[in-house]
Amino acid sequence: MDALEIARWQFGITTVYHFMMVPLTIGLGLVVAVIQTVWHRTGKPEYLRMTKFWGKLFLINFIMGVATGIVQEFQFGMAWSEYSRFVGDVFGAPLALEALLAFFIESTFLGLWIFGWKQLKPAVHLACLWIAVVGSLFSAYFIIVANSWMQHPVGVEMVNGRPVMTDAWAVFTNNTALVAVPHTLFGALAVAGGFLLGIAWYHLWRRRRDGVDTVGADGKVIAGEADIPGRDRTDHKVWIRSLRIGAVVAMISFAGTAMTGDMQGKLMFQQQPMKMAAAEAACHDGTGFSVLSIGNVGSRNCDDVVAVIEVPGILSFLAKGDFSTEVKGVNSLQAQYKADYGTNLPDNPIYGDRAGQEIQYVPVMEVTYWGFRMMIGFGGLAALAALIALWLTRKGTVPESRWLMRLAVFGILAPFGANAAGWIFTEMGRQPFVVAPNPDMNGIDQVFMFTAAAVSPGVSAGEILTSLLVLTSVYAVLLVVEVKLLVRYIRGGVVSAMPELAHLPVDENEDATPNLDEPGTGKQADDVLAFAY
Repeated sequence: MDALEIARWQFGITTVYHFMMVPLTIGLGLVVAVIQTVWHRTGKPEYLRMTKFWGKLFLINFIMGVATGIVQEFQFGMAWSEYSRFVGDVFGAPLALEALLAFFIESTFLGLWIFGWKQLKPAVHLACLWIAVVGSLFSAYFIIVANSWMQHPVGVEMVNGRPVMTDAWAVFTNNTALVAVPHTLFGALAVAGGFLLGIAWYHLWRRRRDGVDTVGADGKVIAGEADIPGRDRTDHKVWIRSLRIGAVVAMISFAGTAMTGDMQGKLMFQQQPMKMAAAEAACHDGTGFSVLSIGNVGSRNCDDVVAVIEVPGILSFLAKGDFSTEVKGVNSLQAQYKADYGTNLPDNPIYGDRAGQEIQYVPVMEVTYWGFRMMIGFGGLAALAALIALWLTRKGTVPESRWLMRLAVFGILAPFGANAAGWIFTEMGRQPFVVAPNPDMNGIDQVFMFTAAAVSPGVSAGEILTSLLVLTSVYAVLLVVEVKLLVRYIRGGVVSAMPELAHLPVDENEDATPNLDEPGTGKQADDVLAFAY
């Protein structure tokens, strides 16, 4: 067993799992804040119901994200102590700001929003949610600043073999971060859009299946009512508006991720040319973009790769913005990397058994090549589904097809897949560096670190394997818990977040008639705790 490989698997599994919660939290929080703002301005009951329902799912995902994210920072000291020692003088500032400023603001005002439905004035209550959402955006910004420094180290000087921050402004305005932040935000909104679309489609389909809604001779919906609590005409408005909002958000988000992704790609060609060359399986210098390439699985020899379908000029456009500039391929870059950083790892105890081994500068091309295409493919698929959904629901409801409903529900996973594939591509494409070197106009900046030097020297492979198995098992249990909670409240519909709609008696002295515009009225338990838990 190799401690480095096991540590990489552990960090990869826990980080990707945690990152599945992050985009939904950021995107859904922003959408819920906008919906509550519309309710505050219009007073329409459907927007209150939307706020409560989507807010409930937002809270479930938020707390699960907190639980799974706690592990991340502990891993730096436990499994990656050499890495932490190397980057500590730089990472200290953004990670401290994320934990002590952004997260505290986010969690504090989210708590006020949860328990302040009746205690706070409506405008103040709405402001609490917006502050919490802005806090989550700043939290993401600080994390991306830290990660972007690993991709493109700036604002530091090497002192006794360690980078020391000398220009905080350069670190916090790193051009890599300034492009990655909006790209991540649009990706999060794409997740939220797909989430709204799939769940709303399911509920509209249920109303059609149960005969609550029918279609007239002109093909337009005739919204009905049922004896089941909450299944009234306002309930129909909740789902059709949620679906169309989700579809619009998904389409806008895809356009945003495409534009920011193009900017990010051009930066990668400058800062990490090997990553982008491997993503295109561009083994030789040229201008062509590979639509499909094949090769021996696991091989790092670029001569094994054959481009089956290639479009001339597109690679040059992705890299330079024109169609004629020749872009260096993997073979040329590998020779350049060997000349700049050496052919073998230094003979230093920090590298353990890997000291003196030949350095493999080409990342696993199956991961970079297909990860890049999965990121784009899943994102495009979600946007296309949103466009089709807008067309199919133009008359106020969804088709009766059970298969279309299932496709809509499973389509929720597409933007999640795009986010995960993009994150994996970004991180694994940087190998063999944990801190990538920064080529500049004056030559090679010597701020870089090989991944082989980053793992904790005092931790054995068996210890890391034990923690990997334990954490993976715990995360699997948490996954089951989250999915069961989400499914339970999704199937319950708006009533699951607004028990007042069910007319549940508690105190016989209370007025039995609930006012849907004023949560907390009627025979019911304290709706604040019901909403929170």
